[in-house]
Amino acid sequence: MNEMLRLSAQSITIDAAAGDTPTRTISGIAVPYGQDAIVLGGRKVRILPGALPTDGPPPRLLAEHDTDRVIGIVTDRISTDDGMLFSAKIAKTQAGDELLELLQMGAYDSVSVGLKPTDVDQDGSTIVVKAAEWEELSVVYTPAFKAAKITEIAAAADAEADEPTPEPTPQPEEPTRSEETTPEPIAASAEQPTAPIYASARNVMKGLPSVGEYLLAMREGGHRFHQINDNIRAATGDVVVSDAAGLVPTPIVTPVYDDIQPLRPIVSALGPRSMPAAGSTFLRPKIANHSSVAAQANELANAATADFDLSNVTVTKKTFAGSLLLSEQVIDWSTPSMLDAAVNDLAIKYALATEDYVVDQLAAGITNSQEVEITDITDPEEVVQDLFTAAAAIAATGNYFPNIMVVSPAKWAALGGLVDSSKRPVFPTINPQNAGGTMPAGVTGPSGNPLGLNLIVSNQVGSQAVGNKTATEYLWLMNSRGLECYESYKGFIRQEEAQNLSVRVTVRGYFAAEIIDVNMIRILGPDATF
Repeated sequence: MNEMLRLSAQSITIDAAAGDTPTRTISGIAVPYGQDAIVLGGRKVRILPGALPTDGPPPRLLAEHDTDRVIGIVTDRISTDDGMLFSAKIAKTQAGDELLELLQMGAYDSVSVGLKPTDVDQDGSTIVVKAAEWEELSVVYTPAFKAAKITEIAAAADAEADEPTPEPTPQPEEPTRSEETTPEPIAASAEQPTAPIYASARNVMKGLPSVGEYLLAMREGGHRFHQINDNIRAATGDVVVSDAAGLVPTPIVTPVYDDIQPLRPIVSALGPRSMPAAGSTFLRPKIANHSSVAAQANELANAATADFDLSNVTVTKKTFAGSLLLSEQVIDWSTPSMLDAAVNDLAIKYALATEDYVVDQLAAGITNSQEVEITDITDPEEVVQDLFTAAAAIAATGNYFPNIMVVSPAKWAALGGLVDSSKRPVFPTINPQNAGGTMPAGVTGPSGNPLGLNLIVSNQVGSQAVGNKTATEYLWLMNSRGLECYESYKGFIRQEEAQNLSVRVTVRGYFAAEIIDVNMIRILGPDATF
């Protein structure tokens, strides 16, 4: 496994400067051990204690995993039972100074590691990293863990030292007694105001905050933010907000809203298997004819015999890929990062495309002999009876009973709406003694175990053709042995194109899904013409 994995850290502390010599260091937990995290493509990854090295070439410190934005180097690595601790030095460059300023403002508050696994295991659907090369540590905008926040910031102590010390104001010499004069009387003046006096519009404009000052005050809140707003309001009548363009910013609420959840319920339930590296196809052997054992007819009679044959199922690899071209300007000028948003969206679409392909294979491999007709999906007695009928048909072929039921959101709603003659839910959110299973999340989620089955709800079960009907009209009852998935996720490629100042980002991976035994699958729904 040679792809780059990136996991976000738990917390960071920053020491921007101490005394006269700035330390310009950040420290914290680079990656927690033993915790599952979801990386691009929807896979789970777990880092074991000791997987990251504490010696050898130090990882570079980057900004947003961009190898063109090196801003320092990791100076200390300490491996503990809980995770890898680190300290990193920020370079005294323009980029380093800008990053340090952003860290102090709180605009950045997380780090992420970039590593290449060299020794991995598989725990169900989770990739367990036992050893890896630690390539880099990045300061990032959006962490994978909610707890990955900066806990302490020490502002630079040498900033004030750089300011010039004002020259003392010359004091007039104290007059001698012989030179003393009688002071002139002070003329009466208007009543001295006790309330604050705001300057004229012209002076207020000179004293209005910059965008950065306004954002800092808004983040701090309290008296300072109210004072800045009062100063702006003081110019009312002479200066309005439209006259202060660029001074009053339009805040952006992050993160970017996404209306698609990157789930692969069917693929996750089946657990994608490792795919052979060579060849565009590979073979999956299965038993074609079983041997025979029977009672001996009599002494010295021949034992039962039958041919034992294997056959091969040919599994075809499919390449799934997506690409986006972004201008260098939109990457550099966007906040939140347009590059991050584009990469996340490509990962989501990859997950959905592979899930959709699994349903395609299911729909293409079903025939009339695998269908159990449901004449009325609203009749709970018929639905329960038909589920048992389909389960018995699966068991009759090899003593394997179904363990999962795959449905579309529409059929999930139909199951949840089934009630008995007393208007009690057939699959309630609690577990009375007469229940045929539960749907404990009710309408809030897809979890449940109707008749003991693992309920899988996937919105990719949709318009795939099943005879003259569509997949969304059926309940898919199966034993997971009958369908296998294989995957080799290749990750992302970033290609910079100098001729038009653009960056092309591409996600790609190899995926295969194959029905190994169609007898392990039954569909329940309206009769279709195949």
